[in-house]
Amino acid sequence: MFLRVAITLQTLFLFIQSITAGLLLSTPNGHVLHSAGAYGTFIVALVHLIIAILAWRPGGGSPRPILYAAGFFALTSAQIALGIAHMRTLHVPLGVLMFGMSVLQLVWIWTGRRTHLTAAA
Repeated sequence: MFLRVAITLQTLFLFIQSITAGLLLSTPNGHVLHSAGAYGTFIVALVHLIIAILAWRPGGGSPRPILYAAGFFALTSAQIALGIAHMRTLHVPLGVLMFGMSVLQLVWIWTGRRTHLTAAA
């Protein structure tokens, strides 16, 4: 349950980041919103990682959600570093990749395919 909420929030924050990226390019103060969204995304990715660890520990299930959350947290950290360094040629494609990955994980967890694949393995 909490993992679903975390991934939903993560995807929502990444969608908001795409909107604020457009504002960054079109308005003089768009960088403020995009920066605030970046740190919000960082916090949500960290909470996602913590929830994935807490969901795994008591049940002793597969550590795959932890690996996904840790990888996503690392990508979020890299994305923030690239944004601060103004490396748009890497920052923009990585942001698109992250949004796509988050949407796939969102669909995966809400449709229950994760449990079917785990049970099949």
